[in-house]
Amino acid sequence: MATADDPERAAAGLQAFALQLRRMNGEINRLVQGFAGDQGLHPTDVQALAAILDAEEPMTPSRLGAHLGLTSGAVTACVDRLERAGHIRRVRESADRRVVHLHYAAEARSAARTYFRPLARATEAARSRFTDEELSVVLRFLTAMNEELSLESGAER
Repeated sequence: MATADDPERAAAGLQAFALQLRRMNGEINRLVQGFAGDQGLHPTDVQALAAILDAEEPMTPSRLGAHLGLTSGAVTACVDRLERAGHIRRVRESADRRVVHLHYAAEARSAARTYFRPLARATEAARSRFTDEELSVVLRFLTAMNEELSLESGAER
């Protein structure tokens, strides 16, 4: 483990992590952009789909806008594109008809699952090279990275 006593080792470790994180980000962005192009969407639309899919509670347009850092007009355009393309559906809350929840359409999940199958295969192949204990550490690291990035950006997650 890198320590403050060894700044050269600490810098090399940080550089190695930065390199691998950039490479992984680039590969995932390549897949996302390909999916967006195939579906006639913008890359931001795919980010919106991921946010809707990953939300712990029903996503609303205002929460989506805050999550993606978009204006209300940009969110409306994004949601309109996703709905037209059949990826999401808007559902009005029964108790308060002003509240709209965004749901990922089941048919669209199938298309995404098919397109992103190479990512799932690569993930499973990489996971197979590690023990459960090592994977637990990797997952803790990724979770901590996402938490730190959320704090840095002030984003709602």
